[in-house]
Amino acid sequence: MSSDSINLTVDPRTVTGKAVKHLRKSGRIPAVIHDHGKESVLVEGDSLQMVKVWKQAGKHHPVELKAGDKSFTVLIKTAEFDPRKHQLTHLVFNAVDKNQKVDAEVPIRPRYDEGNEASPAERGGLIVLAQLEAVAVKAIPSKIPDFLEYNAEKLVEVGDHATVADLVIPEGVEVETDEHHSIATVFEPSALAAANEAAAGDAEEVSDVESETEEGAEEGTQAAENMPGGKGQDEPKPASVEAAKEDA
Repeated sequence: MSSDSINLTVDPRTVTGKAVKHLRKSGRIPAVIHDHGKESVLVEGDSLQMVKVWKQAGKHHPVELKAGDKSFTVLIKTAEFDPRKHQLTHLVFNAVDKNQKVDAEVPIRPRYDEGNEASPAERGGLIVLAQLEAVAVKAIPSKIPDFLEYNAEKLVEVGDHATVADLVIPEGVEVETDEHHSIATVFEPSALAAANEAAAGDAEEVSDVESETEEGAEEGTQAAENMPGGKGQDEPKPASVEAAKEDA
């Protein structure tokens, strides 16, 4: 993983429920720290700093968090966003032990030969469809990689595919996602277009997809804060970063 340390200072928070809207209007974002079954710690931080840390750390990079007179090493478990404004509204941190293995979600990316910016299939006019954007891993915090790569040069013809088993795994990292799960597959453009048109007929209306309201987001936030600290922190993480962000 990157040797760069990510640091964040937050303040204790007493405001809860719908009243946190006033925090956001003042440029603050509420958050909660779950700490190994202990009582959860409610905190708040500067919105610009919180967004910066979310972008840097994702769900795989440890954050050195200072909250009042306490210090924690944490991973971001959940990031919630306003479904209309797409602005960060809440963070859930899980405190972790630096010397014990933890679950994390690590992004996947293709690796090309030097001088190439696409796979042989893409260079030949075919389409490579990504089917997995991240995998669940277990490692001590200092060993969690920023990303995992697979050799995209093996994607040449229609039907060629890469799986989790093709990922290059650093020492000390255990991948928990099924090794047979496809990462990327090569398709003929015309066949993919036909499949998309067929699927479009069954797609939900945009208004239905975006029917989630800020009030609904508030309910999710409150549920996260009501959880006992640290409960469930060892459960497998979602396999897709995009899905995780959508849920946030």
